[in-house]
Amino acid sequence: MAEKPVNYTDEMISQMIEAYTKQPTRETVNDLARELVKSERSIIAKLSNLGIYQTPARTTKSGTPIIRKEELVCRIEDGTGLELPSLGKATKADLQRLADFFGQG
Repeated sequence: MAEKPVNYTDEMISQMIEAYTKQPTRETVNDLARELVKSERSIIAKLSNLGIYQTPARTTKSGTPIIRKEELVCRIEDGTGLELPSLGKATKADLQRLADFFGQG
């Protein structure tokens, strides 16, 4: 049976680990892809397989972090000391206003 070709050498893996742990950004992934002549998706897949890839935080168009409705409900419940099971049915905008009002936003 033929041996499976090696996609990444030990040297390439060491280079990826060193570069990405120093600066875990998408720019580092892009640089590694150019240097190693691999696709960006391939680099991300290998870093993920190694357990060191960090998914970038999702942000809104204005650059603020995305907050899920469930998280806002938890913040409001923590701030008020109340259990409010149906609060999750409110709009996200209303939940954000409530969280801000209670100083939990």
